[in-house]
Amino acid sequence: MFERARRLLQFVTTGIILAIAAVVCFVLWDYYTAAPWTRNGQVRVQVADIAPRVSGQIIDIKVRDNQFVHAGDVLYDIDPFDFKVAVASATALVNERQADMVLKNAQENRRNNLTDAAASREEKQVFQATAEVARAQYASAMAALSQANINLDRTHVRSTVTGYVNNLIMRVGDYATAAKANVQVIDASSYWVDGYFEETKIRSIHIGDRARLDLMGYRQPMWGHITSITRGIATPNATPSTQGLPSVDPVYTWVRLAQRIPVRVQIDSIPPGTQLAAGMTTTVTIVGSKGKRAHDSLAEALDRLHDALMGGTGGNGARH
Repeated sequence: MFERARRLLQFVTTGIILAIAAVVCFVLWDYYTAAPWTRNGQVRVQVADIAPRVSGQIIDIKVRDNQFVHAGDVLYDIDPFDFKVAVASATALVNERQADMVLKNAQENRRNNLTDAAASREEKQVFQATAEVARAQYASAMAALSQANINLDRTHVRSTVTGYVNNLIMRVGDYATAAKANVQVIDASSYWVDGYFEETKIRSIHIGDRARLDLMGYRQPMWGHITSITRGIATPNATPSTQGLPSVDPVYTWVRLAQRIPVRVQIDSIPPGTQLAAGMTTTVTIVGSKGKRAHDSLAEALDRLHDALMGGTGGNGARH
């Protein structure tokens, strides 16, 4: 009797241990494979490539590396000598065209006031056309002067955004080429986080979901919300190989790695003292209204487990 009770107790204890182990395994499986969270997150930011509108030698640099600047602040100056000469030449041409226009207008007015006997209609038309040409030439000279003044002002290269000067390596004496970027400014208002979620978790993520963002090296989390989910990623199998044929990687029946899909998270709040930098590693966790990690219901989790087991046993025929 005692021996039977001891064996029964052993069976019950073993069953309880196995049940606890199964629950632990299921919870761990749900945590690492089903729940929407990822350690593969990264801080992103918009960077403005500042390029000069005119070419010339740099004579003065107004900022230093990592300095905070406002939109419109001067970053550096280009030698303005040639552009001042252009303004002076354009101004002289405007004065010349203006004097010629005044003369031609006066001649036109005098001819128009004469009778047809003193000045023929053809002569009046000639002077009228000459005056119109003079007015057009004056307008063209004024436009050239405006362009010269704008080019002179563009020797002061300004920031287009408010943010931080990044990786400043230019020096006085360098030659700035028009339309070629040589200064980068990080837009301080454009930080966001990209979370690279496994494709198996995407169906649990929705636009507007609240997200907790844990930066490596900081204890206090940031908070944000999902704004978009990427609709496509690069496909290595579409890369042409020899003779233009597609190069297709083998897919193993039992081991298939889930693709990572970028999910964009807008940052809503940043704890005091947190210094953001593009490229920082972030853990992204989808949370509920109470700030805790979102889980599927038990029925949904069991369905996931069933799908995973059936997909594993069924090979490529069960899931594509």
